[in-house]
This record gives sequence, structure tokens and C-alpha cells, in this order.
Amino acid sequence: MQNTFKKSIQNTIQTLKQQGNFLSLSRSQPSLFAASFQFFIGAHTQVNVLAEGIISFETIAKSDKDIVLSCGVHGNETAPIEICENLVKNILLGEIIVKQRVLFLFGNLPAMDIAERFIEENMNRLFSGEHQNLASGQQMNAERLRAKQLEDVVKNFYLVVESKQLRCRLHYDLHTAIRASKNDKFAVYPFQNGKPWDKYQLQILLACGVNTILLSGNPTTTFSYYSVNECDAHAFTVELGKVMPFGQNNMDDFSNVVDTLTQLICAKELRLKNYTNADFLIYEVNQVINKQQDDFVLNFASDAPNFSDFPKNYLLASETGNEYRAQFEGEAIVFPNANVEIGQRALLTVIPTNI
Repeated sequence: MQNTFKKSIQNTIQTLKQQGNFLSLSRSQPSLFAASFQFFIGAHTQVNVLAEGIISFETIAKSDKDIVLSCGVHGNETAPIEICENLVKNILLGEIIVKQRVLFLFGNLPAMDIAERFIEENMNRLFSGEHQNLASGQQMNAERLRAKQLEDVVKNFYLVVESKQLRCRLHYDLHTAIRASKNDKFAVYPFQNGKPWDKYQLQILLACGVNTILLSGNPTTTFSYYSVNECDAHAFTVELGKVMPFGQNNMDDFSNVVDTLTQLICAKELRLKNYTNADFLIYEVNQVINKQQDDFVLNFASDAPNFSDFPKNYLLASETGNEYRAQFEGEAIVFPNANVEIGQRALLTVIPTNI
């Protein structure tokens, strides 16, 4: 039995080295990854297969960054999944040689299989321990268990190496938005718990083609805030265009993202522009509007893009007992979704700012 198990692992390793098909195997044969295993690519990279959809690469050479690239926390957000799938494949095939520690996380595999945002719950509302907070009568589900697993893997990845003072921790949680955006790519910069916003990190995002930044003003239960709060990482939720079916993304639209991420994990010099306010559109959250009633409705076109702005006093949304209006001239909408569960965020409004 033990010999059969070892042979199965060796066959999987051989397949990964020859085909680089980690994500497709994770989705079609997750039992192959029921137990973790390690192997080497040449004499330069240790591969750690931790579970289905969870794989890390450790350079044998000295490094100074610990990089987490996560995607598929929402299963239908395909462009980031395809970006990360291609990076993993190229590393496994030896076409990219990593010079930094890098962890790839493909979040919600079952939701990918049915091309849906989630199965039972929005996984990106389940981090920082929220996965444990079950409502009365609610049962534990696979998305809550996966959120806990992802938390544990990220924390272990960061903590297993020497003191963080000697290293830089990065986490880019890659998404695509449900709807189009006036600013095609944008990033949510999680609440920093009193630390200043880091302009150098924004220069890296600019190199990715991301010039629109939304500053979060409060703790949240998103994956990126978990890494900020629990692991003291530089982390971002990065929105790369609009949701599209697998295979229908124009990957040329993400060439700057791919090039910059590749340079990061390969420890190549980043040629970054000096920081100037004029290069960025920076917003701060003004209103967080949660759905409180079943009759909650949004009072603008269903296809209104993110960052559409409205005049002061414009009625943005309403429900029994509540009206939600723009409080400033030019107040803009982000992530509108009237179909969330009661108590969840249905809309953010934002106003321009600088750092």
C-alpha cells in the first residue's frame, strides 16, 4: 500500500514536470494532492505541493521576498486564474526560474468548475476568522473550511523563514470585477491599522498598469486584509478588468501584470516610475451601504460601470425605511450588487483623495 502511494506521488511529480498542469490536475483529480509532497526542479528550485490548488516554490539561492499570488477566491474571475496558471506552468517546465519564495493559491476550485462566483458563500468575506462565525442554524461549508486552510497556509509561508525585518512580504489577491469599470484595472489597498500608505508599493502597481487605488478605511474580512493584519504583509486586492468565461480573456490586456509579477518572482530589477500624484486616481471610501431589507434596490443602470459618479443628493439606493444618497458632488460607486445576503455590503461610495 505504501509503495503504491509513493508510486502515485512519483507519477504525479513526473506529470507536473512534463506538462506543468497543476491547476487542471487540482480540479480534475484533487485526490492526487490529499497529502503534501516536495520535489526539485533542477538544482535551483524546491517545489512544495501542499494541497489541491496550493503550491509554493522555494529558490535554493538567497532571497529577500516572500510573495503570495492568490486567485480564484471567486471561481468565475478567470483572467487572474489563467495568469497564475500560466506562471505555475512555466515554473514547473523550467521556463521561469524563481529567485524569490512564491506561493500560488487557487482559491475556490469547485466554483471554477461551475463557472460561478461561489458555491454557498462569498469566500472573500470569510477571512480573519470570519469562517468560524456561523449564524444560528448555519452549517460549516466547504468555502469556510477553504478560507481557514488558505489563512493557515499563508501564515505558515510567511513565518517559516527568518525574521520578517530581513524580508519583504507581498500578497496580491487577484480578482476581476462583476461589472465593467471606468478604470479598467484598480486595486483596493486594505486598512493599514495606523501605518502610512506605502508609495513604493503603488509604484509596483503602476508598473502592472494599475493606476486607480481605493484606500480602505476600516478592517474587513477580505483575504488581502488578513495578510496585512495577521502577517504584516504589503497586500492588495487587485481587480483586473471584468469577469469573462475561461478562454475568452484577451491576455494581451494583462501583459504589464504578467511582466511585473515575473520580474518580482525572478528578482529582476523593477524599472519603476518615480511616485507622482498625477499618475494615480486615488479614492477613499465615503459610505459603506449594507443591504438591510429584501426590497433593497439600486437606483442607477444595472450596467453602470464601477467609479460612475453622481451629483450630491442623488438617490443611489433605497429599501424599506432607508434612502442612501450621494453626500458629495461627484461621489462614485464601486462594487454595487443588490443581490447580496441581508447584512452584507451592497455598495461602496468613494470620493477622490491623495496620499
